[in-house]
Amino acid sequence: MDLNDIIIRPVISEKTTALMEFNKYVFRVAFRANKIMVQQAFKSVFGVEPEKINIMIVRGKNRRIRYQTGKRTAWKKAIVTLKKGDKIDVFEGK
Repeated sequence: MDLNDIIIRPVISEKTTALMEFNKYVFRVAFRANKIMVQQAFKSVFGVEPEKINIMIVRGKNRRIRYQTGKRTAWKKAIVTLKKGDKIDVFEGK
């Protein structure tokens, strides 16, 4: 698995923007990725050393469209805590 394929996209919501004050950033990651892969990907892509990484699986919700039921896909997210001076420029708008 290539390091650029591990981090898919940032998760931006009210809760995740509140976590940015504590140097915690939330990203959607590949389903087969583990903590070591995510740490290596952050070093190479963003050039920062993560202090702590929490990974969790978000289960897909049941959805209904008219008379048919379906299910959204499950995905994996990573909450990455950085050291006290590090920042990721993606969220800073630069």
